[in-house]
Amino acid sequence: MTSDTDTDETWENLIENFKPRLRELISVNRVLDYIDFMKPAQKEQIRQKARTDGDIAAADLLINVVITKPHNTGWFNVFVDALLNSGCVHAADYMQGNLPEPEVEAENDYCVLLIRLLSPSLVKMKTQEVCVHCLAQELINPEDSERITAEIRNNGSISGARELLSIIVRGRPGWFSKFLQILRETEHKHLYELTGGSPDYLYEGANTKSEKLPVSSEPSQQPGETDSTSLTLDIFCLSDPLLCITDGANPAAAARGPESNDIVLRDYQEEVARPALEGKNIIICLPTGSGKTRVAVYITKKHLDGRRAEGQSGKVVVLVNKIPLVEQHYSAEFLPFLRSSYKVERVSGDSQLKISFTEIVKKNDVIICTAQILENYLERSNSGEDEGVNLSDLTLIVIDECHHTQKGGVYNHIMMRYLKQKHKNRRLMKEQKEPVPLPQILGLTASPGVGGATKMEKAEEHILRICANLDASKIMTRSLGEHKKEPRKITLTVEDRKADPFGDVIKKIMNAIHAHADLSPTCDLGSQNYEQWVVQKERIAATEENQKVRVCADHLRQYSEGLNLSNTIRMRDAFGFLKKYHEEELKRKTSPDDDQNIKITVTERFLFNLFEENKEELQRLADIPQYENDSLSKLRGKILQEFSSREEARGIIFTKTRRSAIALSQWIQENPKFADIGVKAAYVIGGGDQSVVKPMTSAEQKDVLKKFGNGDINLLIATTVAEEGLDIPACNFVIRYGLVTNEIAMIQAKGRGRAEDSSYTLVEVKNSGVVEKECVNEYRTKMMDKAIDKIRALNQADYDKRIIEFQFQAIMEEKVRMTKKKQKDMNENPSEVKFSCRGCSKHVCTGEDIQIIENMHRVNVTTQFSELFIRRENAALQERLLDYETNELIACKDCGQKWGSMMVHRGIECPCLHVKNFVVTFNGKKISKCTKWSELAVRFSAFDYAEHANRVVDSSDDEETA
Repeated sequence: MTSDTDTDETWENLIENFKPRLRELISVNRVLDYIDFMKPAQKEQIRQKARTDGDIAAADLLINVVITKPHNTGWFNVFVDALLNSGCVHAADYMQGNLPEPEVEAENDYCVLLIRLLSPSLVKMKTQEVCVHCLAQELINPEDSERITAEIRNNGSISGARELLSIIVRGRPGWFSKFLQILRETEHKHLYELTGGSPDYLYEGANTKSEKLPVSSEPSQQPGETDSTSLTLDIFCLSDPLLCITDGANPAAAARGPESNDIVLRDYQEEVARPALEGKNIIICLPTGSGKTRVAVYITKKHLDGRRAEGQSGKVVVLVNKIPLVEQHYSAEFLPFLRSSYKVERVSGDSQLKISFTEIVKKNDVIICTAQILENYLERSNSGEDEGVNLSDLTLIVIDECHHTQKGGVYNHIMMRYLKQKHKNRRLMKEQKEPVPLPQILGLTASPGVGGATKMEKAEEHILRICANLDASKIMTRSLGEHKKEPRKITLTVEDRKADPFGDVIKKIMNAIHAHADLSPTCDLGSQNYEQWVVQKERIAATEENQKVRVCADHLRQYSEGLNLSNTIRMRDAFGFLKKYHEEELKRKTSPDDDQNIKITVTERFLFNLFEENKEELQRLADIPQYENDSLSKLRGKILQEFSSREEARGIIFTKTRRSAIALSQWIQENPKFADIGVKAAYVIGGGDQSVVKPMTSAEQKDVLKKFGNGDINLLIATTVAEEGLDIPACNFVIRYGLVTNEIAMIQAKGRGRAEDSSYTLVEVKNSGVVEKECVNEYRTKMMDKAIDKIRALNQADYDKRIIEFQFQAIMEEKVRMTKKKQKDMNENPSEVKFSCRGCSKHVCTGEDIQIIENMHRVNVTTQFSELFIRRENAALQERLLDYETNELIACKDCGQKWGSMMVHRGIECPCLHVKNFVVTFNGKKISKCTKWSELAVRFSAFDYAEHANRVVDSSDDEETA
């Protein structure tokens, strides 16, 4: 008699044997709905895995939980029923022993792959109509139909189509011919032909590979005909990868066999990749949207395959300069093509992985990470602080957006280590010693730029320096020929307002402040020159302890910003900004404790009263439409034109500041005219905290970009964060609204318009000078192209000679810089540094009172300091990082000037100081500009956690006994 234990082991072995197939056939969230023997916490863990890593990874976890002992009675039957009830009937067949013939399974795999490759087109079907036919043909069950209908109702037809496709591909073999028939019957002629249906052949349920899907190794088409699957694979490899993802984060290109892992390159991609395949260091320079990352994946795979064939291990690190790019390259590019053969992992500041980066490098073949993480661990190894990472551990480094490999950048720090070791290796070889192995380097860029050069010679030098920094033997570029998509360029100039009473009131206020502080500007109010002038006045006044001029300059800067905002966005947005600033300033002068009086000076009272006297007039004028700026009118007309003239419009508006991005998004959402033509707008801004506007978290950025990718959002308003690197699905129009930076950014922004008949529009904004800057950038772009051609025309010996000269120069400059830094560190004693409040000039502390946590956070935990400040809540500041959190501001008890934030480090409250809020005096001399701690080369003592924790415990004991 067979025991229950033996039976359980039989089921476990069955599931384990078919695990690779089950992982691909299970729809995790639906299956979980029917499993009752799992704990809620386990289900939530699996659902979370599906959200972050996709269905296949989550299915792996689900299967592991299912077969984990001890088992509930009847657990296997429950599991099989769950597969059947959730529509995963093909998976259930495996569990019940109903195995298809190998050739039938192979055919089914091809059909699944084709549907996933074509999903960007298929999701545009008439979903509700197709759903009805699928139910009639039993491709889905009634519950599936209800689920799809609910998805259509809640999230739209495209989202419902995704749900329908994810269900039918998990059906029993034979579903494809039925689905093809449904497409024909529902008059989806284009989709029917795209999926393999012949325009001249009336489908009668044929189910052989040669009839409907010519993908076998045997030729099935006549000479001169196009293989539909080859074409499809070509489309897949070069269309936007984000659109080829189904089932959450699970890449559609996930391997179902070696055939789906083959990377198909276009001719120009193969040409630029060739030297790298020979093991050479190169830079690949191709326009945005031309598939640079796909080429990098191809080179990575060939590199690893080659080393494996030689019996050696390979280790590839892909470096990016923005956190969102880590997930993008991982999910959309490297993982889909490599995971069947190699271990791929990603690491960034947002990663939830708790093991060290060193261990991740050891355990994986391909690691995608932010450059700073690799630099930190290279430094750890170099300093002997703890186990780090060496360049010799790696065999290939891919550097994305490699034009940033210049002085001061983290890419350059990494490559400087490389160049120094390369130089040492030359010496070791001369001494007949074994050189230290170095990785191959592959740089990717859309544009190296010219570095501000005005002459061809300097442009060449700039590009050659980047080549030298990356130790590149060649810079590879090629015309895209027939594949090139050049957007139509349009420039919209604006007219000055006939009347600007709102701006006139702001200028009247500014002139009153000038008179009060005895200031005489020599440039136009609101211009860039004026802003530079007023910032300089504030710095000088702070160092001279002239609080009257300092606080006036600070207010003038805000009014200047208000003027600029009124020229860029709505006057009501500009008024809202000024109103909020004054409310915050008044709040700063109000103590949270009633018994504490914060001093308000005569000048501060004058400034507050001045705004109050003009507030009602500003608010009244801000609501009169006829006084709005012409830039906004031109933008409105352009958006309406794009969405009215295109069948399916999708675009990006680039703007200068975070505040303007948010305000423009709100303006579009509030305007019913935009809603009437189907505009669905959202903004995406940067994640750094250098701005007064609350930054966007990487999760928020990812969510917006995902919605933009699947069509839930069709108009993105972005700052420069979206110009470079982020793989945004093909747009058919790009608008630069009062924003022009350099030629690199211009090329990147143009490259966002990848769709056919795309347009690139420049909208002028007063005082921005965008038209002139764009002309300069176009000139620089032509100069850059010519410089690259001249460099590529150099014979290899001349090129190598110049590269080596620049490398030696870079190494010598680095040595001089490090020598100066060491001398500074030796001479600058913390006791010689004094800090005084920027708001009232009160002495606050010396450098001896400051300690540093994690080589990053400067804190003052002395008792004397704690008596000098007050705390304020600030919801926008709330952060929770690894070992600390911040949720309060600290400010001067006397004047209310912000000093920093209250940080909780491992349970201990530590006042964390921001140096920009103080006037710094060193050796008796005041430093006029010190906005970052890195500008102050002082070695503060490390925070002694044990000593301070002991002091806190002792004081709490005293309180309890008192």
